[in-house]
Amino acid sequence: MITDPDDFFAKGCGRCARFDTADCSAQLWAAELAALRALCLQAGLSEHAKWGHPCYMHAGRNIVILGAFRDNIRLTFFNAALMKDPEALLQRQGPNTRNPDMLRFDARTPVAALAPQILSYLAEAMSYAEQGLKPPKQDRDLDMPDELTEALDADPELAEAFAALTPGRQRSYVINLAGAKQAATRVNRIARFRDRILAGKGATER
Repeated sequence: MITDPDDFFAKGCGRCARFDTADCSAQLWAAELAALRALCLQAGLSEHAKWGHPCYMHAGRNIVILGAFRDNIRLTFFNAALMKDPEALLQRQGPNTRNPDMLRFDARTPVAALAPQILSYLAEAMSYAEQGLKPPKQDRDLDMPDELTEALDADPELAEAFAALTPGRQRSYVINLAGAKQAATRVNRIARFRDRILAGKGATER
């Protein structure tokens, strides 16, 4: 993964074989990514590289992060639950995302068309960082698959490690297991996940 944000705009994130090629998503969307970068810097955000992507900070807090995909680019807000979103521009990244948290751009929605709104949303997020505000924790009961419950009951070490995970990491396993149609598949996945859970990682963390 890249560690310098300049490398992202020149070569990509470094996560796949398309890195530093003309087929890299960051290259396909170079002009639009440059426009978003300019707006973030215009807003007064500081630029960093985190998780292989440009991340923009203010008052010691992550504000937004840039991402490039084959058919779109995204400006994703941290602490999106605080955002008022008066124009209903924010979208959810997926069905399990709790709050609308990203501005999505494609050929039909260029960055320039929303520049004033982007700056306004960035200013709002920066104000929350300056005030030290964070969204309230949202408790949500996990609909635990029977196979996971049984595995935790039979393995005290695993149960202790699972209980120590953050709610988001616990949820990542529940979501992953819910995607398996057969009980045998869920059991096999739990066995493969054991070391990852003991290491304190989520289902998709490396």
